[in-house]
Amino acid sequence: MDMTQPLFKKVAFIGFGLIGSSLARVIQQQHLAEHVVASTRSEQTWQDAKALGLITEGYTDPVTAVQGADLVILALPVQATEVVLQRIAPYIGENTILTDVGSTKGNVVAAAEKVFGQLPQGFVPGHPIAGSEHTGVHAGKADLFVGHKIILTPLECSASWAVQRLTQLWQATGAEVVCMSVEKHDEVLAHTSHLPHLMAFNLVAQFTNRQDNLDIFRYAAGGFRDFSRIAASDPQMWHDIFLSNKDAILKAVDGFESQLCSIRTLIEKDDSNQLMQVLKEAQSARQHFNHMLKKNTVLEKQVTQQFSILPKKHHFKGTFTIPGDKSVSHRSIMFGSIAEGITNVTGFLEGEDALATLQAFKDMGVHIEGPNDGKVTIHGVGMSGLKAPTKALYMGNSGTSMRLLSGMLAAQQFDTVMTGDASLSKRPMERIAKPLRAMGANIQTTGEKGTPPVSITGKQALQGIHYELPMASAQVKSGILLAGLWAAGETSVVEPEPTRDHTERMLRAFGYDVKTEGNTITLNGGGKLVGTDIQVPSDISSAAFFMVAAAICEDSDVTLEAVGINPTRTGVIEILKQMGADISVNNPRIAGGEPIADIRIRGTRTLKGIHIPEDQVPLAIDEFPALFVAASCAEGRTILTGAAELRVKESDRIQVMVDGLQAMGIDCTPTPDGIIIEGKGKSGDWSPIFTGADVQSHHDHRIAMSFSIAGIRASEKVTIHGTETVATSFPTFTQLANEAGLSIDTID
Repeated sequence: MDMTQPLFKKVAFIGFGLIGSSLARVIQQQHLAEHVVASTRSEQTWQDAKALGLITEGYTDPVTAVQGADLVILALPVQATEVVLQRIAPYIGENTILTDVGSTKGNVVAAAEKVFGQLPQGFVPGHPIAGSEHTGVHAGKADLFVGHKIILTPLECSASWAVQRLTQLWQATGAEVVCMSVEKHDEVLAHTSHLPHLMAFNLVAQFTNRQDNLDIFRYAAGGFRDFSRIAASDPQMWHDIFLSNKDAILKAVDGFESQLCSIRTLIEKDDSNQLMQVLKEAQSARQHFNHMLKKNTVLEKQVTQQFSILPKKHHFKGTFTIPGDKSVSHRSIMFGSIAEGITNVTGFLEGEDALATLQAFKDMGVHIEGPNDGKVTIHGVGMSGLKAPTKALYMGNSGTSMRLLSGMLAAQQFDTVMTGDASLSKRPMERIAKPLRAMGANIQTTGEKGTPPVSITGKQALQGIHYELPMASAQVKSGILLAGLWAAGETSVVEPEPTRDHTERMLRAFGYDVKTEGNTITLNGGGKLVGTDIQVPSDISSAAFFMVAAAICEDSDVTLEAVGINPTRTGVIEILKQMGADISVNNPRIAGGEPIADIRIRGTRTLKGIHIPEDQVPLAIDEFPALFVAASCAEGRTILTGAAELRVKESDRIQVMVDGLQAMGIDCTPTPDGIIIEGKGKSGDWSPIFTGADVQSHHDHRIAMSFSIAGIRASEKVTIHGTETVATSFPTFTQLANEAGLSIDTID
């Protein structure tokens, strides 16, 4: 952090172990304070800290340390908080920030209330989620907090300026600062930190008391060593934590004992099937959480994957099967979960977005087997069978999951919170929250400007409504219709123009009556869904990248098998045909209620620029980044209007594509609802169109894949940054593209 002047004049640490000495290192390195002092019980400790250059003065009396300090940090055992506060309270000024680094917050607040009576406005409890097996002043590291979370628990009395300055301090350490209530903090930490430490201490103590403990420790495998490592932590510290957060920890222990007893019973009764199901679900949840945590860490640290395409004469040929349609995959899990009976799904897309939906329904008590090679078996629980999740539902990067689930969760008998990654947390959710409120839902978008997290209070009686969409959105339409399944009376949605109708088609496949008259879709609440078999077609949005790549590459010949050609999704085919692409749709058929066909594209003619008809815009909304690449290779001008929706996708896809295309030598101009592209193609000329460039995808998977296919017609190397999100919708993109002849080099 570049500070023109220090954040603080004087910082006083009370206690100076691992956390204090690590934070002091950052403060000194970045000149965040004019003076740093510490009070410790041991004179040797502060003398060592002074010798290391971490503090300017040290004391054994905390009163002397805090006088004149504008930031006081309690870095001491949590049970010593009240005694220390009693001594320093008279010296805490009105503008002094008082914080702590303890692992429990309820007892710290209680101690402060007992000492101060009326809490000072500068009091903001905190907890850095970072640590080490080693303790003490010499164990401190300036990078201890990098990539970790710092939890602040502001109180009603906490001044905004105090929270802001503490946030600046902790952000300077490279950490992410999050805020939550004191009660929520203690509950979360009891499960994620305190209970595992208690279990580790207990496990090691159990083995230590055995006569054959030497053999146990000698032959312990890696799992035991990894798990028991945390039992090497400071016993005094954990003694204090266990007693300070007693209520939350005992509740966590009760839950663990209950689950352990259940597993014990399964083993005792040789219940192989149920035991395997418990273990598989635990494995699946762990893999899901681990994947999501790794993804978030990548985004938070800005350590990203890159694609690199070298200039050469590319060919683009072959017959390929594109992964399953993401929209249909989402809905197969959602509808199968609330259906009666079993639903078997084939062709399920095993990408991050669809897996987030699958995990959410597992968290709500639905027994789901798979996915295994695209096969999923869902044991439906019926319209009233979903159970309250024990934690917030994490939607990753999936706007479809969050908007559609908003409609379903609004009708449940329990409260829920949905969160997402950094990208999803910036996307608008009021467009679905507003009509749901009109139906009687209690739903709040708790982020800034109507963004996630989304908080929903259950046990609301929903009423059907007649709603006219202000803009075309299949997600909003679907969210309203899904809420309508539980609403009293009739629910109808009027679209300004047709959008993808996967929800309507699949509801009918599950036996639910849905009427479509023109642009109005209607259903009545109170029915039921019946389990069925769903074949997920290949995703036309993913196929679009191969269509465009073949259309702009000389002598290409690509066939894409069993692609979904739902008429509300075929805008990309119609637009490419209007631009003159050599494209044919062969062997049309029906699978799982959805029309599919084989699509063949050949590079035989130069594309022509067109004014894209606005009635095709909703039918190709996700494919426009790829179509912008096609337009750049076309002869003449291409104009897009009526596509303002593109500005609120995973990124502002209009501006991000303009930035990248201009960097690659294309003359293009953004407009409020579209783009104007001056194509550089010439009839019969297949020479390079794009110059080499480094372009930013802004972690938007469709942007990343679009610029990748532009590499086919580039004169120099093209590097695309932030491509790790491609796995969201098209996990095999680079593999298939390379098989076709593109040659993408992936750099982590």
